[in-house]
Amino acid sequence: MSMRPVGLPEVPEQTVMVARAAFPKGSLAIRVRDRLAEVFADEPFAEAFGVRGAPGLSPGALSLVTVLQFAEDLTDRQAAAMAVRAIDWKYALGVELTDIGFDASVLCRFRARLADNGMERVVFDRLLQHCRDAGLVAAGGKQRTDSTHVISAVRDLNRLELAGESVRAALEALAVAAPVWLAGQIDVTEFAERYGPRIDGWKMPPSQARRDRLAQVFGQDAFALCQAAWAADAPVWVREIEAVALLRQVLVQTCTIRSDARGGQVIKKRDADDGVPPGQLRLASPYDADARWAAKGDDLFWCGYKIHLTETCTARPGTGTGTDAGTGVMPNLITDVHTTDATVPDVKATAPIQHKLAEHGVKPAEHYLDSGYPSADLITKAMKQGVQMVTPVLLDRSTQAKAAAGFDKTAFTINWKTRQVRCPAGRTSSHWNPVKQHGKDAIVITFSVLTCRECAFQQQCTASKPGRRMLSLRPEELHESLARARAEQKTDTWKNKYALRAGVEGTINQALDITGIRQARYRGLPKVRLQHAFSATALNIVRLDAHWTTGPLDRTRRSSRLERLSYRLSA
Repeated sequence: MSMRPVGLPEVPEQTVMVARAAFPKGSLAIRVRDRLAEVFADEPFAEAFGVRGAPGLSPGALSLVTVLQFAEDLTDRQAAAMAVRAIDWKYALGVELTDIGFDASVLCRFRARLADNGMERVVFDRLLQHCRDAGLVAAGGKQRTDSTHVISAVRDLNRLELAGESVRAALEALAVAAPVWLAGQIDVTEFAERYGPRIDGWKMPPSQARRDRLAQVFGQDAFALCQAAWAADAPVWVREIEAVALLRQVLVQTCTIRSDARGGQVIKKRDADDGVPPGQLRLASPYDADARWAAKGDDLFWCGYKIHLTETCTARPGTGTGTDAGTGVMPNLITDVHTTDATVPDVKATAPIQHKLAEHGVKPAEHYLDSGYPSADLITKAMKQGVQMVTPVLLDRSTQAKAAAGFDKTAFTINWKTRQVRCPAGRTSSHWNPVKQHGKDAIVITFSVLTCRECAFQQQCTASKPGRRMLSLRPEELHESLARARAEQKTDTWKNKYALRAGVEGTINQALDITGIRQARYRGLPKVRLQHAFSATALNIVRLDAHWTTGPLDRTRRSSRLERLSYRLSA
């Protein structure tokens, strides 16, 4: 397939006439075409398409269809049908009223091409640049970020189901790619009876002993299949099939293989004593290698991904020119969308998000986040780059601080020049040891046992067996940043200021209502990132459309009928 970069064509005269008659007040699709046509150009997609072969459909037009699809939460078939029967969509695409559209599978192939070439954010970034040029977003101001969970597009599997379904997935792939080779390695009839239907926990034996035996059978079959695929005489490409490679990984993660006294292989289900891999490495499904199990608090436990949305939250006066004329306020627009697997903590996303914002010229002056995002290093680094992180930092977790009794770190006086710490009793520390804790620089302060034993405040200061106090500090600059942040967040001024962050919860709910952002449509992290980038783009055009037409930020709330009746009676 090749591409001839032509962009969106001119709207045919008849299409214009019918669309204007059918939608005298316009529609979302019509206004997007009229105001944002340059966003959906073909040139940014040139690297994903060849220059030889039959010309394909315009990637700019397909990206517009995809954005409208997400804005209306449609399936591929529904979106393809809308391109045929919806007059405003025909207007947006610039096609004749008699145009027969395209097959729904085109959208799937288009997304795959974007994901394979790392172009998931092309349309989102172009719309953000357009909004920058129009003065709707800019560097400085205030922005806020929050995350939410995303459920994967695969079935939840327990460890026993995962072991069996991984064998089944590999067999299904080999039955298509290497049927002759597979028939020479296994008893096809026996395996078809065992792995023909999908592995379902509801149909497994009820007793634990029989389930353990079934797990052993799954492990033996997986081992035999991997042994055949990695044999010296096996075709090299067999082991490169994704399902076969994942089967090998699942086998290592779910089973242990040992040799008995006779030299035979003993395969056993792996338990906690045998070493279960951590969550960020442990596969959750043979059909989605990127989905991971994660938990948040005591109530939320999911398999999938996590999305971080960043939006502007500064209502500035309109300039009276461009697309924002006449509304009086600026719309809150999404400036970044960041997707990870479910096991990545929020603090790991802070630096990439701020880097992207700076890269696209929309770095905020104040960045509002919840307590999962900051660390002393991040707060200090952001401040040096001109970004103030308005976020609650973790409090002192020492025994004294948690109990609100005795002497916590704030009760000690630190002399950074002499490298000594003075306790509330006036005694000085005996050791100052720079160390590495969890890969970060720290300082461990130790008081002498003889000094602490004779102190009258020992019971208020330490409960350690040696009877001496120890402190763990960050380097001076980081320690001072944490101390200032902890002191500031206790003030009413800071609390009132931080209340602005809560508005991002409404953005997540809007994204859920409009685009279903908490449910992954596709498998694999690249395609889920693409889904979220198009979801954020769709949310932005919905907000821009409201900004162009109704100015939702400055409209007054309509009174209810009961309130109007009350007004009449009181008059």
